[in-house]
Amino acid sequence: MTPHPDHDGGAPGGRDDTPASAGELDARLAAASYISDPATSLALWLALRMDRPLLLEGPAGVGKTDLARAAAAALGRGLVRLQCYEGLDEAKALYEWDYAKQMLYTQLLRDAVAKEIAGAASLSDAARAIAGSEASFFSEHFLIARPLLAALRSEAPVVLLIDEVDRADPEFEAFLLEVLSEMQVTIPELGTIRAARPPLVLLTTNATREMTEALRRRCLHAFLDYPPPSREVAILKVAIPGIEPRLAAQVVAFVGALRAMDLRKLPAISETIDWARALLLLGRRAISPEVARETLGVLLKHQRDRSDAEARLGALVKAAEQAGADEPAT
Repeated sequence: MTPHPDHDGGAPGGRDDTPASAGELDARLAAASYISDPATSLALWLALRMDRPLLLEGPAGVGKTDLARAAAAALGRGLVRLQCYEGLDEAKALYEWDYAKQMLYTQLLRDAVAKEIAGAASLSDAARAIAGSEASFFSEHFLIARPLLAALRSEAPVVLLIDEVDRADPEFEAFLLEVLSEMQVTIPELGTIRAARPPLVLLTTNATREMTEALRRRCLHAFLDYPPPSREVAILKVAIPGIEPRLAAQVVAFVGALRAMDLRKLPAISETIDWARALLLLGRRAISPEVARETLGVLLKHQRDRSDAEARLGALVKAAEQAGADEPAT
């Protein structure tokens, strides 16, 4: 199958063997540079073994989308991603007909069409004469598979990520129920298409609106929150090999203290990593009030949040220093 633009076919020679346990899956995720927690790894393993979708819920920036990437790598599968947004409809998610191509073929085949309607006494007769050829223009040749259809038709099992499903309209969520329940879709011109190999379906939500109970019933559920300090330090060490333990501990403690504040947007894990990289680029081996103030824009993207953090900068830096006190500098 030709990969869809939103379809990452995976690495050549990748495996697709189901891990024997949640612990094995957890180890594979770690090998794919994703530091999971036992509860999330178990939920993912159960979804895989039970052929059930997994709804990943939690604040933005805690690794929900990246879990799909890591799961695809850990299982040796391709990743098909459907990014949801307001106004997303069935045509953009499932399939479309290539109207430009259909029009081109109509022009190229106009002589053949003329022969079909030769001798027709009226428009009605002409319409009936070409009705038999109509199906030719609604065949696989003119079908554009969007992410949902690409995942169902894939000859090799894939991971299907339906990202930020809460941003889509409730009507689209209702459409998803059929797909998730039956792992099949109906295209009027072609009939019912069933999944050749059921995909592992991961749905993410940042809770911008409440998901319906009907959707929740069809899914297993995992809540991903900001990681505890020990796991965020481990994430930093994977993302930035060679980072000094003291600096890693200070960065995580500083960001954790920020997350305890009443901010408009709490720093995401990716922003923790970005800040640590920024400090290393500046040649810093520890956090000082000056460097923290100068680089707050890496962590906080709203001016009110920055002002609130600057007002408490002394306490934030002190928390970071205390966390790094027992860690070696190198």
